[in-house]
Amino acid sequence: MYFNREFVADGGLMSYGNDIADAYHRAGLYVGRILKGEKPAELPVDQATKFEFVINLTTAKTLGLEVPPTLLARADEVIE
Repeated sequence: MYFNREFVADGGLMSYGNDIADAYHRAGLYVGRILKGEKPAELPVDQATKFEFVINLTTAKTLGLEVPPTLLARADEVIE
């Protein structure tokens, strides 16, 4: 189990973590607020709101694991 989908794309079994593209987008919005004059100390703490669950079926088959259909249905992405 990994925190980032890149590990699963490289052969890991599964990951659950925040969406990196969304995190960069949110960071850009935060920087924009600072550049417009808001003080960083007065900005609220920003937390991830979008998460993704990715499963690599090729790795699961290599390990001899059978992934239940209900788990596959919950996955945001299935790599075959």
